[in-house]
Amino acid sequence: MTSSPLYDTYIRADLAFEKGEGSWLTMANGDRYLDFAAGIAVNSLGHAHPHLVAALTDQASRLWHVSNIYEIPGQRKLADRLCQRTFADKVFFTNSGAEAMECAIKTARRYHYAKGAPEKYRIITFEGAFHGRTLATIAAGGQAKYLEGFGPKSEGFDQVPFADVEALENMVSNETAAVLIEPIQGEGGVRMVSHQCMRDIRSVCDEHGLLLILDEIQCGVGRTGKLFAHEWAGIVPDLMAIAKGIGGGFPIGACLATQDAAQGMIAGTHGTTYGGNPLAMAVGNAVLDIVLEDGFLDTVIKKSLLLKQGLAQIVDAYPQLVEAFRGEGLLLGLKCVAPNTTIVSSLRDEGLLTVGAGDNVVRILPPLTVSENDIRIALDKMNAALAKLSNSGQTH
Repeated sequence: MTSSPLYDTYIRADLAFEKGEGSWLTMANGDRYLDFAAGIAVNSLGHAHPHLVAALTDQASRLWHVSNIYEIPGQRKLADRLCQRTFADKVFFTNSGAEAMECAIKTARRYHYAKGAPEKYRIITFEGAFHGRTLATIAAGGQAKYLEGFGPKSEGFDQVPFADVEALENMVSNETAAVLIEPIQGEGGVRMVSHQCMRDIRSVCDEHGLLLILDEIQCGVGRTGKLFAHEWAGIVPDLMAIAKGIGGGFPIGACLATQDAAQGMIAGTHGTTYGGNPLAMAVGNAVLDIVLEDGFLDTVIKKSLLLKQGLAQIVDAYPQLVEAFRGEGLLLGLKCVAPNTTIVSSLRDEGLLTVGAGDNVVRILPPLTVSENDIRIALDKMNAALAKLSNSGQTH
Protein backbone atom coordinates (compact mmCIF):
# COMPACT_ATOMS: atom_id res chain seq x y z
CA MET A 1 0.00 0.00 0.00
CA THR A 2 1.34 3.44 -0.92
CA SER A 3 1.90 6.05 1.74
CA SER A 4 -1.20 8.07 2.55
CA PRO A 5 -1.26 11.87 2.54
CA LEU A 6 -3.54 11.66 5.60
CA TYR A 7 -2.34 11.86 9.20
CA ASP A 8 -1.59 8.39 10.52
CA THR A 9 -3.95 8.82 13.48
CA TYR A 10 -6.37 6.04 12.49
CA ILE A 11 -5.87 2.33 12.00
CA ARG A 12 -8.50 2.03 9.30
CA ALA A 13 -10.29 -1.12 8.18
CA ASP A 14 -9.70 -1.77 4.50
CA LEU A 15 -13.30 -0.92 3.58
CA ALA A 16 -14.65 1.96 1.52
CA PHE A 17 -18.38 2.37 1.18
CA GLU A 18 -20.13 3.88 -1.81
CA LYS A 19 -23.67 4.21 -0.52
CA GLY A 20 -25.92 3.44 2.41
CA GLU A 21 -29.58 2.79 2.98
CA GLY A 22 -31.19 2.31 6.35
CA SER A 23 -28.97 0.02 8.44
CA TRP A 24 -26.91 -1.19 5.47
CA LEU A 25 -23.73 0.01 3.76
CA THR A 26 -22.63 -1.07 0.27
CA MET A 27 -19.16 -1.07 -1.29
CA ALA A 28 -18.42 -0.37 -4.95
CA ASN A 29 -18.12 -4.11 -5.63
CA GLY A 30 -21.61 -4.72 -4.23
CA ASP A 31 -20.55 -6.21 -0.88
CA ARG A 32 -23.06 -5.23 1.82
CA TYR A 33 -22.46 -4.71 5.55
CA LEU A 34 -24.98 -4.39 8.34
CA ASP A 35 -24.01 -1.23 10.19
CA PHE A 36 -24.28 -1.64 13.96
CA ALA A 37 -21.64 1.04 14.55
CA ALA A 38 -23.69 3.88 12.99
CA GLY A 39 -20.67 6.14 12.65
CA ILE A 40 -20.14 5.65 16.42
CA ALA A 41 -23.74 6.48 17.40
CA VAL A 42 -23.99 9.29 14.83
CA ASN A 43 -26.30 7.90 12.15
CA SER A 44 -29.29 7.90 14.47
CA LEU A 45 -31.80 7.50 11.64
CA GLY A 46 -29.66 5.23 9.49
CA HIS A 47 -28.22 6.05 6.09
CA ALA A 48 -29.94 8.26 3.51
CA HIS A 49 -33.13 8.73 5.52
CA PRO A 50 -35.47 10.39 3.00
CA HIS A 51 -36.67 13.09 5.43
CA LEU A 52 -33.09 14.12 6.24
CA VAL A 53 -32.03 14.01 2.60
CA ALA A 54 -34.97 16.23 1.64
CA ALA A 55 -34.27 18.72 4.43
CA LEU A 56 -30.58 19.01 3.54
CA THR A 57 -31.01 19.27 -0.22
CA ASP A 58 -33.81 21.81 0.11
CA GLN A 59 -31.70 24.00 2.39
CA ALA A 60 -28.59 23.49 0.25
CA SER A 61 -30.43 24.88 -2.76
CA ARG A 62 -31.26 28.08 -0.86
CA LEU A 63 -28.59 29.09 1.69
CA TRP A 64 -25.53 27.45 3.24
CA HIS A 65 -23.79 29.97 5.48
CA VAL A 66 -24.24 33.53 6.69
CA SER A 67 -22.43 33.68 10.09
CA ASN A 68 -23.82 34.23 13.57
CA ILE A 69 -23.63 37.99 13.18
CA TYR A 70 -27.08 37.60 11.58
CA GLU A 71 -30.26 35.88 12.67
CA ILE A 72 -30.54 32.24 11.56
CA PRO A 73 -34.22 31.22 11.86
CA GLY A 74 -33.42 27.52 11.93
CA GLN A 75 -31.39 28.06 15.10
CA ARG A 76 -34.29 29.68 16.90
CA LYS A 77 -36.58 26.84 15.81
CA LEU A 78 -34.23 24.02 16.87
CA ALA A 79 -33.31 25.74 20.14
CA ASP A 80 -36.98 26.30 20.97
CA ARG A 81 -37.77 22.63 20.35
CA LEU A 82 -34.83 21.43 22.47
CA CYS A 83 -35.79 23.76 25.30
CA GLN A 84 -39.42 22.68 25.17
CA ARG A 85 -38.44 19.03 25.60
CA THR A 86 -35.63 19.41 28.14
CA PHE A 87 -34.55 21.30 31.25
CA ALA A 88 -32.85 23.98 29.15
CA ASP A 89 -33.62 27.65 28.60
CA LYS A 90 -30.61 28.46 26.42
CA VAL A 91 -28.73 26.68 23.61
CA PHE A 92 -25.38 27.31 21.92
CA PHE A 93 -24.84 25.40 18.66
CA THR A 94 -21.46 23.97 17.69
CA ASN A 95 -20.03 21.66 15.03
CA SER A 96 -19.02 18.77 17.29
CA GLY A 97 -19.29 17.17 20.69
CA ALA A 98 -15.86 18.38 21.78
CA GLU A 99 -16.88 21.95 20.99
CA ALA A 100 -20.13 21.48 22.89
CA MET A 101 -18.10 20.27 25.88
CA GLU A 102 -15.76 23.24 25.61
CA CYS A 103 -18.78 25.54 25.70
CA ALA A 104 -20.15 23.75 28.75
CA ILE A 105 -16.81 24.01 30.58
CA LYS A 106 -16.50 27.71 29.77
CA THR A 107 -20.13 28.34 30.74
CA ALA A 108 -19.64 26.66 34.14
CA ARG A 109 -16.50 28.66 34.91
CA ARG A 110 -18.04 31.90 33.70
CA TYR A 111 -21.14 31.29 35.87
CA HIS A 112 -19.08 31.51 39.04
CA TYR A 113 -17.04 34.41 37.70
CA ALA A 114 -20.25 36.35 37.04
CA LYS A 115 -21.38 35.65 40.61
CA GLY A 116 -18.18 37.10 42.04
CA ALA A 117 -16.36 33.82 42.68
CA PRO A 118 -13.66 33.58 39.98
CA GLU A 119 -11.69 31.17 42.18
CA LYS A 120 -14.33 28.52 41.42
CA TYR A 121 -13.09 27.03 38.16
CA ARG A 122 -12.21 23.40 38.87
CA ILE A 123 -14.39 20.60 37.50
CA ILE A 124 -14.61 17.10 38.97
CA THR A 125 -14.75 14.24 36.45
CA PHE A 126 -14.74 10.45 36.64
CA GLU A 127 -12.21 7.78 35.69
CA GLY A 128 -12.88 6.12 32.34
CA ALA A 129 -14.55 9.23 30.92
CA PHE A 130 -14.17 10.45 27.36
CA HIS A 131 -15.21 14.02 26.63
CA GLY A 132 -13.42 14.84 23.37
CA ARG A 133 -10.03 15.41 21.77
CA THR A 134 -9.27 19.08 22.46
CA LEU A 135 -6.64 19.96 25.05
CA ALA A 136 -9.32 20.81 27.61
CA THR A 137 -11.49 17.77 26.96
CA ILE A 138 -8.63 15.25 27.08
CA ALA A 139 -7.70 16.82 30.43
CA ALA A 140 -11.30 16.41 31.54
CA GLY A 141 -11.29 12.76 30.45
CA GLY A 142 -8.00 12.23 32.22
CA GLN A 143 -6.94 9.12 30.31
CA ALA A 144 -3.16 8.87 30.01
CA LYS A 145 -3.25 7.40 26.49
CA TYR A 146 -4.96 10.55 25.18
CA LEU A 147 -2.83 12.99 27.20
CA GLU A 148 0.59 11.54 26.37
CA GLY A 149 2.86 13.77 24.33
CA PHE A 150 0.75 16.92 24.34
CA GLY A 151 2.58 18.86 27.02
CA PRO A 152 1.25 19.90 30.41
CA LYS A 153 -2.28 18.77 31.15
CA SER A 154 -4.77 21.64 31.01
CA GLU A 155 -5.36 22.89 34.52
CA GLY A 156 -8.64 22.71 36.38
CA PHE A 157 -9.81 19.08 36.35
CA ASP A 158 -9.91 16.71 39.31
CA GLN A 159 -10.75 13.05 38.80
CA VAL A 160 -12.39 10.52 41.09
CA PRO A 161 -13.14 6.79 40.64
CA PHE A 162 -16.08 5.87 38.42
CA ALA A 163 -19.46 6.58 40.06
CA ASP A 164 -17.88 7.01 43.52
CA VAL A 165 -20.04 9.57 45.31
CA GLU A 166 -18.02 9.47 48.54
CA ALA A 167 -14.83 10.26 46.63
CA LEU A 168 -16.69 13.03 44.83
CA GLU A 169 -17.76 14.64 48.11
CA ASN A 170 -14.21 14.41 49.45
CA MET A 171 -12.83 16.07 46.31
CA VAL A 172 -15.06 19.16 46.52
CA SER A 173 -13.09 22.25 47.49
CA ASN A 174 -13.56 26.01 47.61
CA GLU A 175 -12.32 26.07 43.99
CA THR A 176 -14.82 23.53 42.64
CA ALA A 177 -17.21 24.90 40.03
CA ALA A 178 -18.96 21.84 38.62
CA VAL A 179 -19.22 18.08 38.27
CA LEU A 180 -19.06 16.53 34.79
CA ILE A 181 -20.29 13.02 34.01
CA GLU A 182 -21.60 10.79 31.21
CA PRO A 183 -24.78 8.96 32.33
CA ILE A 184 -23.40 6.06 30.30
CA GLN A 185 -19.72 5.97 29.42
CA GLY A 186 -19.47 5.12 25.72
CA GLU A 187 -15.77 5.12 24.89
CA GLY A 188 -15.13 3.96 28.46
CA GLY A 189 -16.88 0.67 27.77
CA VAL A 190 -20.67 1.19 27.94
CA ARG A 191 -20.49 1.60 31.71
CA MET A 192 -23.77 2.79 33.20
CA VAL A 193 -24.02 5.14 36.15
CA SER A 194 -26.86 3.86 38.32
CA HIS A 195 -29.96 6.01 38.61
CA GLN A 196 -29.42 6.35 42.35
CA CYS A 197 -25.83 7.45 41.79
CA MET A 198 -27.03 10.11 39.33
CA ARG A 199 -29.48 11.37 41.95
CA ASP A 200 -26.76 11.38 44.62
CA ILE A 201 -24.44 13.39 42.36
CA ARG A 202 -27.21 15.92 41.78
CA SER A 203 -27.62 16.19 45.56
CA VAL A 204 -23.89 16.80 46.07
CA CYS A 205 -24.01 19.59 43.49
CA ASP A 206 -27.03 21.17 45.18
CA GLU A 207 -25.43 20.95 48.62
CA HIS A 208 -22.22 22.68 47.53
CA GLY A 209 -23.58 25.13 44.96
CA LEU A 210 -21.96 23.34 42.02
CA LEU A 211 -23.25 23.05 38.47
CA LEU A 212 -23.99 19.57 37.14
CA ILE A 213 -22.74 19.11 33.57
CA LEU A 214 -23.88 16.05 31.64
CA ASP A 215 -22.09 14.70 28.59
CA GLU A 216 -24.85 13.11 26.50
CA ILE A 217 -22.94 13.31 23.25
CA GLN A 218 -23.21 9.55 22.72
CA CYS A 219 -26.11 8.49 24.93
CA GLY A 220 -28.52 11.31 24.03
CA VAL A 221 -31.13 11.98 21.33
CA GLY A 222 -33.15 8.81 21.85
CA ARG A 223 -30.27 6.33 22.01
CA THR A 224 -31.42 4.87 25.38
CA GLY A 225 -35.16 4.98 24.69
CA LYS A 226 -35.60 8.35 26.38
CA LEU A 227 -34.82 11.58 24.57
CA PHE A 228 -31.89 11.96 27.00
CA ALA A 229 -30.41 9.28 29.23
CA HIS A 230 -30.57 11.31 32.46
CA GLU A 231 -34.37 11.21 32.25
CA TRP A 232 -34.28 7.59 33.46
CA ALA A 233 -32.89 8.84 36.79
CA GLY A 234 -35.44 11.63 37.08
CA ILE A 235 -32.83 14.35 37.53
CA VAL A 236 -32.23 17.73 35.93
CA PRO A 237 -28.73 19.00 35.00
CA ASP A 238 -27.61 22.61 34.73
CA LEU A 239 -25.64 22.11 31.53
CA MET A 240 -25.57 19.38 28.91
CA ALA A 241 -23.41 18.74 25.85
CA ILE A 242 -25.00 16.90 22.93
CA ALA A 243 -23.90 16.03 19.38
CA LYS A 244 -23.70 12.82 17.29
CA GLY A 245 -27.35 11.71 16.98
CA ILE A 246 -28.84 15.20 16.73
CA GLY A 247 -27.29 15.56 13.26
CA GLY A 248 -28.02 12.07 11.98
CA GLY A 249 -24.64 12.18 10.18
CA PHE A 250 -24.32 15.93 9.67
CA PRO A 251 -21.85 17.61 12.08
CA ILE A 252 -23.90 19.29 14.80
CA GLY A 253 -23.26 19.81 18.50
CA ALA A 254 -24.98 21.90 21.14
CA CYS A 255 -24.56 23.06 24.71
CA LEU A 256 -27.87 23.26 26.58
CA ALA A 257 -28.13 25.37 29.74
CA THR A 258 -30.55 26.75 32.26
CA GLN A 259 -31.04 30.50 32.26
CA ASP A 260 -29.15 30.70 35.57
CA ALA A 261 -26.19 28.60 34.40
CA ALA A 262 -25.79 30.67 31.22
CA GLN A 263 -25.94 34.05 32.96
CA GLY A 264 -22.23 34.75 32.49
CA MET A 265 -22.18 34.08 28.75
CA ILE A 266 -22.75 37.60 27.52
CA ALA A 267 -21.89 39.09 24.10
CA GLY A 268 -18.29 38.41 23.11
CA THR A 269 -17.54 35.67 25.64
CA HIS A 270 -17.84 32.80 23.17
CA GLY A 271 -18.34 32.23 19.46
CA THR A 272 -18.21 29.94 16.46
CA THR A 273 -17.84 30.47 12.73
CA TYR A 274 -19.78 27.47 11.42
CA GLY A 275 -21.82 26.40 14.43
CA GLY A 276 -25.57 26.62 13.89
CA ASN A 277 -25.29 27.21 10.14
CA PRO A 278 -28.48 26.86 8.05
CA LEU A 279 -27.53 23.42 6.68
CA ALA A 280 -26.93 21.97 10.15
CA MET A 281 -30.12 23.47 11.54
CA ALA A 282 -32.24 22.08 8.71
CA VAL A 283 -30.91 18.59 9.42
CA GLY A 284 -31.20 18.91 13.21
CA ASN A 285 -34.82 19.95 12.93
CA ALA A 286 -35.47 17.06 10.56
CA VAL A 287 -33.96 14.60 13.07
CA LEU A 288 -36.25 15.92 15.79
CA ASP A 289 -39.24 15.60 13.46
CA ILE A 290 -38.68 11.84 13.50
CA VAL A 291 -37.38 11.25 17.03
CA LEU A 292 -40.19 13.27 18.62
CA GLU A 293 -42.95 11.48 16.70
CA ASP A 294 -45.48 9.79 18.99
CA GLY A 295 -44.30 6.30 19.79
CA PHE A 296 -40.84 6.55 18.22
CA LEU A 297 -38.94 6.19 21.50
CA ASP A 298 -41.21 3.30 22.49
CA THR A 299 -40.00 1.44 19.40
CA VAL A 300 -36.39 2.00 20.49
CA ILE A 301 -37.15 0.31 23.82
CA LYS A 302 -38.97 -2.55 22.09
CA LYS A 303 -36.09 -3.17 19.69
CA SER A 304 -33.62 -2.94 22.56
CA LEU A 305 -35.40 -5.76 24.37
CA LEU A 306 -35.16 -7.97 21.29
CA LEU A 307 -31.45 -7.24 20.94
CA LYS A 308 -30.79 -7.75 24.67
CA GLN A 309 -32.53 -11.14 24.59
CA GLY A 310 -30.31 -12.22 21.74
CA LEU A 311 -27.16 -10.94 23.43
CA ALA A 312 -28.06 -12.82 26.62
CA GLN A 313 -28.27 -16.04 24.61
CA ILE A 314 -24.91 -15.30 22.98
CA VAL A 315 -23.27 -14.73 26.37
CA ASP A 316 -24.68 -18.06 27.57
CA ALA A 317 -23.50 -19.85 24.42
CA TYR A 318 -19.93 -18.50 24.30
CA PRO A 319 -18.73 -17.87 27.89
CA GLN A 320 -15.13 -18.47 26.78
CA LEU A 321 -15.41 -15.43 24.47
CA VAL A 322 -17.88 -12.99 26.06
CA GLU A 323 -18.75 -12.69 29.71
CA ALA A 324 -21.64 -10.19 29.85
CA PHE A 325 -23.59 -7.53 28.01
CA ARG A 326 -24.61 -4.14 29.35
CA GLY A 327 -26.11 -0.83 28.39
CA GLU A 328 -29.49 0.73 27.76
CA GLY A 329 -31.68 1.13 24.69
CA LEU A 330 -29.57 0.80 21.54
CA LEU A 331 -26.32 1.70 23.30
CA LEU A 332 -25.15 -1.78 24.23
CA GLY A 333 -21.81 -3.45 24.84
CA LEU A 334 -20.45 -6.98 24.94
CA LYS A 335 -17.82 -7.40 27.67
CA CYS A 336 -15.27 -9.70 26.13
CA VAL A 337 -13.00 -12.42 27.46
CA ALA A 338 -11.15 -12.64 24.14
CA PRO A 339 -9.64 -9.37 22.86
CA ASN A 340 -12.39 -7.05 21.63
CA THR A 341 -10.27 -6.28 18.54
CA THR A 342 -10.43 -9.94 17.56
CA ILE A 343 -14.19 -10.03 17.97
CA VAL A 344 -14.78 -6.74 16.11
CA SER A 345 -12.68 -8.08 13.25
CA SER A 346 -14.50 -11.42 13.23
CA LEU A 347 -17.89 -9.70 13.19
CA ARG A 348 -16.71 -7.54 10.29
CA ASP A 349 -15.70 -10.69 8.40
CA GLU A 350 -19.34 -11.81 8.76
CA GLY A 351 -20.55 -8.49 7.36
CA LEU A 352 -21.47 -6.87 10.69
CA LEU A 353 -19.92 -3.54 11.71
CA THR A 354 -19.40 -2.79 15.41
CA VAL A 355 -16.85 -0.67 17.28
CA GLY A 356 -14.50 -1.36 20.16
CA ALA A 357 -14.45 0.50 23.45
CA GLY A 358 -12.49 0.57 26.69
CA ASP A 359 -12.71 -2.18 29.31
CA ASN A 360 -12.44 -4.75 26.48
CA VAL A 361 -15.95 -4.08 25.20
CA VAL A 362 -17.55 -4.31 21.75
CA ARG A 363 -20.05 -1.49 21.28
CA ILE A 364 -23.28 -2.32 19.48
CA LEU A 365 -24.88 0.88 18.15
CA PRO A 366 -27.50 0.25 15.46
CA PRO A 367 -29.51 3.13 14.03
CA LEU A 368 -32.61 3.93 16.09
CA THR A 369 -34.59 3.06 12.95
CA VAL A 370 -33.14 -0.46 12.70
CA SER A 371 -35.74 -3.09 11.83
CA GLU A 372 -36.42 -6.12 13.99
CA ASN A 373 -35.45 -8.29 11.04
CA ASP A 374 -32.07 -6.55 10.81
CA ILE A 375 -31.57 -7.17 14.53
CA ARG A 376 -32.19 -10.89 13.96
CA ILE A 377 -29.73 -10.88 11.05
CA ALA A 378 -27.15 -9.16 13.27
CA LEU A 379 -27.60 -11.74 16.01
CA ASP A 380 -27.16 -14.53 13.45
CA LYS A 381 -23.93 -12.90 12.27
CA MET A 382 -22.69 -12.60 15.87
CA ASN A 383 -23.41 -16.27 16.48
CA ALA A 384 -21.61 -17.24 13.28
CA ALA A 385 -18.54 -15.14 14.12
CA LEU A 386 -18.27 -16.39 17.69
CA ALA A 387 -18.82 -19.99 16.64
CA LYS A 388 -15.87 -19.72 14.23
CA LEU A 389 -13.69 -18.14 16.91
CA SER A 390 -14.68 -20.83 19.40
CA ASN A 391 -13.96 -23.64 16.95
CA SER A 392 -10.57 -22.11 16.08
CA GLY A 393 -9.63 -21.89 19.74
CA GLN A 394 -9.20 -18.07 19.73
CA THR A 395 -10.52 -17.57 23.25
CA HIS A 396 -7.76 -15.34 24.64
